[in-house]
Amino acid sequence: MLVSVLSPCIRAACAMVVATLIFLTPLPLPAEEGGAQPIDKAFRTIEWIDLIPQDDLDALLNPPESLGDIVDGSVEDQIASQMQLAMDQASDSRYQQALVSARVVPEFDGQAIRLPGFIVPLEFGQDQRGITKFFLVPYFGACIHMPPPPPNQIVYAEYDRGIVLDSLYQPYWLLGVLSTSLVENDTAIAAYSIRVEQIEVYIEE
Repeated sequence: MLVSVLSPCIRAACAMVVATLIFLTPLPLPAEEGGAQPIDKAFRTIEWIDLIPQDDLDALLNPPESLGDIVDGSVEDQIASQMQLAMDQASDSRYQQALVSARVVPEFDGQAIRLPGFIVPLEFGQDQRGITKFFLVPYFGACIHMPPPPPNQIVYAEYDRGIVLDSLYQPYWLLGVLSTSLVENDTAIAAYSIRVEQIEVYIEE
């Protein structure tokens, strides 16, 4: 289920939003006409939390106590306040280092994986409709309405066929071969990359 796949990963990736990001988990979407394609058993289904080195994860799960002092307002306002407060912490703290960590789990290099997430468009194909390059992120609004997650919680993706998005709120499964190569642009830094072989609309399993 999306609740079990995305929400725990969000909490691990950005511990300063543990109390609020669970409300951003989208409802399951109906399958596309004709149903989802069968899953290739060669692709290993992973969670976002799997992409974080253990010591980074430990630091993210133990944020400074000051992050509990958030302003009233919407969920988005609370997240923004928590992120800004985290950025104001001493840059040499282990938590702050983990918050911007580009460290990866080397074992995933060259692995065929299946990962759910939200698409942040970067580049369109020649028809200017299909998105051929994008970031995959664990929660809606990352890199768009809110500061980006840690680089090891962003995956840079290339998909030659292109995908036409009806809504940025729609989560997808990405299937492809993951690599531990760093990609940086004006939007964010991704510590992982994937050559996408298949994209599926996320549906509850």
